[in-house]
Amino acid sequence: MDDPPGVVIVIVAYQNVDVIVDLLDSIPVGVCGLQTHVVVVDNGSTDGTAERVAARPDVRLVRSSNRGFAAGINLGVRSSPGAPAVLVLNADTRLTSSSIAPLLDALRRPGVGITAPLIRTPDGRPIQSLRREASLAGALGLARVGFGSYSEYLTSPEDYASEHAVDWATGAALCMSRECYESVGGWDESFFLYSEETDFCLRARDLGFETLFVPSAEVVHLEGQSGRSARTYAMQEVNRVRLYRRRHGAVAATVFLLSLSLRHLTRFLGGDAYGWPLMKALLFPPSRPPEINCSDSWLPR
Repeated sequence: MDDPPGVVIVIVAYQNVDVIVDLLDSIPVGVCGLQTHVVVVDNGSTDGTAERVAARPDVRLVRSSNRGFAAGINLGVRSSPGAPAVLVLNADTRLTSSSIAPLLDALRRPGVGITAPLIRTPDGRPIQSLRREASLAGALGLARVGFGSYSEYLTSPEDYASEHAVDWATGAALCMSRECYESVGGWDESFFLYSEETDFCLRARDLGFETLFVPSAEVVHLEGQSGRSARTYAMQEVNRVRLYRRRHGAVAATVFLLSLSLRHLTRFLGGDAYGWPLMKALLFPPSRPPEINCSDSWLPR
């Protein structure tokens, strides 16, 4: 009988035929002999992604309709053996040599439930993947006028030089203990896309699980492969308000929504093409993307 895997690798794919094979080919280099189980959840791709994955004997393919990123992660976990750790990867990432062991080692420390690697561009530049929890001051844009501590992004080179706890990290590459995943109850599928990793990390912190940045583990991310548009940016902004409401209540979330709307109006007046559609999505519920189910109330729930 095969030994149980030390880590389950879950990849949620959608229209990723051009990048998925390179990621799968990088996994043996990244795991460097560790026992793994790799599952790709294909969210209804029509470009040949699922067929490309199905041809590989080293991967389990799970076909699904597109119910969002979080739903894909949960389906991937349910379709895998009960390993003590789960590594979530975007389809447009690449593992570097022996990049997984440091994440798993850090997960064994008391209180650590999630570990996040250093993410680089293909030419080696660090990506600002670490975040602070959203605040009203940040929504008002104070970080743009000299109050950097209110920025949601951690931008200092020192922030990426050594291990430390963070509020949350982007979901392109995150490793979590099985205990943390099950205690939180999985990823919240109501977000469909964006804010799901924020929600997971913050709910894990509420339960006493730390998100630890581990720069000795490195992952390459091909930014720009996710097809960003006014629609996806609208999902991102509306979901930010939805998450803020769930954590801080309706009154604070109303101020948060209006603050974001003012920022996007300023962007629009300054010539940013995304400013108007983002402000419209925040203020006019019928204009919101239907996938996130937030069109029935002015303040997203």
